[in-house]
Amino acid sequence: MERADSLNRSILCLNRRDERKILMGQLIGMIVTGAVIGALARLFKRGKQPIGILWTIILGALGAGIGGWLVRMFGYQNANGGVQWIQWIVSVIVAMILIGIYMGVTGKKK
Repeated sequence: MERADSLNRSILCLNRRDERKILMGQLIGMIVTGAVIGALARLFKRGKQPIGILWTIILGALGAGIGGWLVRMFGYQNANGGVQWIQWIVSVIVAMILIGIYMGVTGKKK
């Protein structure tokens, strides 16, 4: 009985470590995706955007999350596999809108 309890505790510890690794991987992926989406949004948006890299990453990550949610809400599925171009395009557009909102709220001029 004690051996079974010890084994269960070991499995729980392994699961927690695995969960931390997965969570860390997702966090790093979100930062990288946010940076790419935010940079593309700033590239395609007209005018200057006087915002820092941190806000670019944050708004890019929010754009990616909201864009992915919108694409799924409309029922798009990437049946052929590969890169999900529609989701990337929608995410960049959403990030452009978020950058515009951020600039309007903070009063930063173009």
